[in-house]
Amino acid sequence: MDIKAKPIDFKFNEYLSKGYELLKKDFGNILLAVFFCIIMSIIPFCGFLAMGNLYKFLKKVNKGQQASAVEIFNFDNFTSYFILQLIIIGGVLLFYIPILFMLPIIKSGQEPSENFLLFFIPYFVILYIAIIIISIKGFYIPGLISLGGIKDIKTAWSMSVVMSKNNLLSIFLFSLVVSILGQLGIILCGIGVFLTIPFIYTTHYCAFEDAFEQVENDEIKEIGLKNE
Repeated sequence: MDIKAKPIDFKFNEYLSKGYELLKKDFGNILLAVFFCIIMSIIPFCGFLAMGNLYKFLKKVNKGQQASAVEIFNFDNFTSYFILQLIIIGGVLLFYIPILFMLPIIKSGQEPSENFLLFFIPYFVILYIAIIIISIKGFYIPGLISLGGIKDIKTAWSMSVVMSKNNLLSIFLFSLVVSILGQLGIILCGIGVFLTIPFIYTTHYCAFEDAFEQVENDEIKEIGLKNE
């Protein structure tokens, strides 16, 4: 399928400010929804589904529509997210296959050879960089599935790659800053986590929502209907 999504004008600071404003709009309800999201994530293969349902919930809150936190427990898009998680698990296992050949050396207790270190260190550096690049290029996939109605993972990936084009550094810095803010909540005796974790979700939602406003909505809807 020919995807004509366009590169997004990534508005770093705007997403942070809008995410904070959205959080203030209905803090109690959003906090409860995030709590339900964490609970649902405990169920095997339901973590991404819970996150996608949370983005749908935040969209309703943002639009001033009636939203209930129990909507997090919705399994409509389970198949798409299940396939996505299987792909991620398969990819991780593929990356770690070379480590299986290293285990005999590690378990033997022998001093690692110079050749072993020359392979081991660069491999993990390359592995880490590859994971970051793939994650950045697939940044919009959760939003495309939950908010855009894209049920085909290949289609969502193709669109996300185009939408994130020329914004890899901005998306990386955005994800890094938001992640650091989330970690600060844990550092602050655990109390701040009730503010920072919901903030992580609201900022990502604002990034997705702005992207969809820049991409033709009719095209996204049409693709979603065809995939249904």
